[in-house]
Amino acid sequence: MAEALPTDPLRHHGDVEVRGSDLLDLAVNVYPGPRPGWLDAALRASLDDVGAYPDPTRAERAVAARHARPASEVLATAGAAEAFSLVARLRPWRRPVVVHPQFTEPHAALEQAGHRVTSVLTRAADGFALDPAAVPDDADLVVVGNPTNPTGRLHPVDDLLALRRPGRLVLVDEAFIDTVPGEAGTLAGAPAEGLVVLRSLTKHWSIPGVRAGYLLGTPDVVAALRRGQVPWSVSTTAAAAIEACCTPLALAEAERRARTIAGWRTHLVDSLTALGTTTLPSRTSFLLARLGEGGRERLRAQGVAVRRCDTFPGLDAGWARVAVRPPDVTDRLVAALRAGPAAPAPAPAPVQPRVQEDP
Repeated sequence: MAEALPTDPLRHHGDVEVRGSDLLDLAVNVYPGPRPGWLDAALRASLDDVGAYPDPTRAERAVAARHARPASEVLATAGAAEAFSLVARLRPWRRPVVVHPQFTEPHAALEQAGHRVTSVLTRAADGFALDPAAVPDDADLVVVGNPTNPTGRLHPVDDLLALRRPGRLVLVDEAFIDTVPGEAGTLAGAPAEGLVVLRSLTKHWSIPGVRAGYLLGTPDVVAALRRGQVPWSVSTTAAAAIEACCTPLALAEAERRARTIAGWRTHLVDSLTALGTTTLPSRTSFLLARLGEGGRERLRAQGVAVRRCDTFPGLDAGWARVAVRPPDVTDRLVAALRAGPAAPAPAPAPVQPRVQEDP
């Protein structure tokens, strides 16, 4: 029997699955390798400057150069979480929409800001593809992940751009786009009216303890978001990390990591497929697997943690998100699946309504 849902499902994150345990971690989407020496050097050097108030100006200029955009179109943030809160408080949204299943933090931030959220649910039967026509015409804010957490779906650029409407803001969360070789599908270098693109550095660079990210948008939107930002929210260390991760050396290393992840993912998919486990196509550092109800708990009993998915709107307890890891770690997962009690035949994913009003 599956465990009861957390008290606040929208605030449940993968780190809870392994916190304080010695479980094999396939629940947290942080790159499992060591940080590059140049990044560690930048983080340590930033400590020499913590006697002064932080100033992210240099970091924002580095981001601007990296994406060939003016600095007026860049805002450094204390990770993606701050960006979601800034957008939630930006306007008195009349009908904010979150495309689910996806990372739940923007939904939670909107509710925290007092907004009633409309969920537009993609379907497993469609590979969790985005249908722009499913978004209500009167939505004035649309939030979508690309690639989407936890489905791993990479939406076509044309579908994302088709979401734009006069008076509507479209927020594309690209927190995992750096795990895609060539950053295929990114909108970061394509400024457009009504579009905000969000980036996070915590996963690909193994620095979740350093809240570092940024967003890109038109100058008017960025200026308005900046006015809503708590003073000095981006720490000196976070600004140093942002700047360091925008250099040519960093971009080359990011691409190498992305290609490594793609190879690891192929081994993971092949291994699960050989066991008869259904997986969804993924372009990022995790994938969605149909383990059946109780499958995640059986793995925990074998010492392996994967991310529960029934806290994501549109998914049930039969789904689990599995982090992509090196082949030897994947082989331990496969051994645990083989050693555990036989799982019941997975039930088909339920057909969900496309639009769901939150109470």
